[in-house]
Amino acid sequence: MLNLILFGPPGAGKGTQSQHLINRHQLIHLSTGDLLRSEITQGTQLGLEAKALMDEGKLVPDAIVIGMIESKLNEYPKANGFIFDGFPRTTAQAAALDNLLNGKSIPISLMIALEVPEQELIDRLVSRGLVSGRTDDTPETIKKRLDVYQSQTSIVSDHYKQQNKFVAISGVGELEDVFDRIEAEIKKIV
Repeated sequence: MLNLILFGPPGAGKGTQSQHLINRHQLIHLSTGDLLRSEITQGTQLGLEAKALMDEGKLVPDAIVIGMIESKLNEYPKANGFIFDGFPRTTAQAAALDNLLNGKSIPISLMIALEVPEQELIDRLVSRGLVSGRTDDTPETIKKRLDVYQSQTSIVSDHYKQQNKFVAISGVGELEDVFDRIEAEIKKIV
C-alpha cells in the first residue's frame, strides 16, 4: 500500500499534483480542505465552525480533522493507498495519523514537500481566489495562512525526517515537471 503525504504551504500545488498521483497510482485522495469545504457547502455545524476559522486564516481543531480522516479511511478498506493533501498540519496530527495508520498496519510511505517561494504562493492564491470565489484567498488572509504554516505546520516535516520518510522537491515549474520530480521520489520506495 502506498500512503503519501503531499506537503507544503497553501498554494504550493498539492491539490493539482494530488490529482496526477491519484490517476497514476489509483490512490484515494484525502484533502482536509475539500472535506471541510464540503461541510461548509452542506451548511453543517462543523462547516459553519470551520468556515469562521478558515476565514480568519486559522486551523480547524485536531480532533475534528482526525475524526474526518478516520471516517474516510474506514470507507475504503481495500484501497491501493491514500494521499493526504494538506494533512497533517501539526506534530500532534502527525503522531495521531501515525497511530491511526499503524493500528491498521498501513503506515505512511513518504512525505513529499513542495517548496515554492512566498511571493509566488501569494500570486497563485490571489489568482485562485479570483477564479474560485473562495473567501479565504485575500492577500491579508493569505499572509496569515502562510505565517501559520511557517510557525506551526512546517515543523511537521521534522516528524517524518526522523523516520526517513521525508523528501523536499521544487514545486515551481511546469505541472508535468513537478510531477516527474514527485514520481522519481516514489519510484525510490516502491
